[in-house]
This record gives sequence, C-alpha cells and structure tokens, in this order.
Amino acid sequence: MEWRDHGIILSARAHGESAAIVEVFTPDHGRHAGVVRGGASRKMAPVLQPGAQVDVTWKARLEEHMGAFVIEPIRSRAALVMNDRLALAGLNAVTAMLGFTLPEREVHGPLYARTEGLMDLLGQMDLWPLAYLHWELALLEEMGFGLDLNVCAVTGATEGLEFISPRTGRAVTRKGAGDWADKLLPLPPCLRREGDAPDAEIAEGFRVTGFFLAETLAPELGRKPLPEARQRFVDRFSAGIN
Repeated sequence: MEWRDHGIILSARAHGESAAIVEVFTPDHGRHAGVVRGGASRKMAPVLQPGAQVDVTWKARLEEHMGAFVIEPIRSRAALVMNDRLALAGLNAVTAMLGFTLPEREVHGPLYARTEGLMDLLGQMDLWPLAYLHWELALLEEMGFGLDLNVCAVTGATEGLEFISPRTGRAVTRKGAGDWADKLLPLPPCLRREGDAPDAEIAEGFRVTGFFLAETLAPELGRKPLPEARQRFVDRFSAGIN
C-alpha cells in the first residue's frame, strides 16, 4: 500500500530510540499517522514541527497498518511564530483542534484548504484572530454542527439578528427572543461577516464558538474537554485587548 500527498504536520512524538510517530492533515487522506524512521534526529527535528508544510509518502504492507512516512519539507512556518507568542499560541490551537476533532483517515478537503490558508496568514496577526474565528465556524460546519446565522429561527427575519439559540445554533431577533432573551447567546456581528472587527467583538465570538465546540461537538467525540491549547490562545488574545 502506498500513496503520496502534501499536508500540515499536526504533531510528532518520539517512538523508540530514533523514530517518531507523526500525524499530518492532508487534502486527500485526512488526518493520518505514520512512523518516520530517524524522526528523532537533529536533522529531522526542525522538519517535524507542528504547522510545517510537507510532502509525505506513506507505505504499509496492509491498509489498516500504521505504516511509515517519508517526509520532505515544503516550507516551515516557524519563522512566522518564533517571536510572536500570540501567533505561536494560535498555531498550537489549530493543530490541537484538528487532532482532537478529525476522525483518522477521513477526508475533509474544504477544511484542509481553509486550514492551509489560515496557517499562511500567521505572520499577519492583525488579521489572524478573526480568520481563526471563522475557521472555527468552518470546523463546526464540516463536522455537521454548523450554525445558521442568517435567518431568525422564530420570525424568519434576516435583519436585526442579535441572539443565537444554544440548543439549535440558529439566529434569533430581539422580537423573536421575547422573554427568552436572557437564556440565549449573544450574536456578535463578526460571526456573520468577514472583514475588520473590534477585538472585544472577536473575543465574544470565541465565547460563542467555544460553547458550541464544547457543548455540541465534544460530546459526540466522547465528552472529552477541548484541547487546552485553544483556551491558551483565546486567553492570550483576550489579555491583549485594551
């Protein structure tokens, strides 16, 4: 069994004395693990960094085996995060969330394309937090838990949307909310549009996506808590808000 693809390294951990088990996210083979012989060497350690873009060849005797990777670097993203703690936290949040969420070997081509674009924005931290917020919305959508934020679930209106139902993930106007408004989540405008948004609004958006990631998606994965890397990024971003 053999295939070749490109992808983003999600994690690498030591295996035996000199090898490493590496997880990559690829467009045509999803989240996939393999053994890299010599992966613990000084030569390979800089290549096998989370977030790195690589060319990967996988071989195994049988399809169900873990198999072995031969990995060649395409580009490193280390320079984009080396001197920026927020960028590093963001990179770690993306790789951790993908490892946490994606079933092994299940193809998610649109999410892969969005992830690669997000990773390439890491050097532009004025744009990146909002891009990451919309990436979390795309992750929920890809996993079957997308939010419907365009039409009021009660009145059918497309304007004046202020709330989100925590039960259905659908938008609601103030009129539609009525006496239930205090039981609904706020709908930050930045969740409905691309472009600039105040940092405080983005932070509110993270609270909304965090709720649905933790309360709707995670239970389907076995009620595991979300990766700590996500909260570290959100906390670091929120700490920088004036």
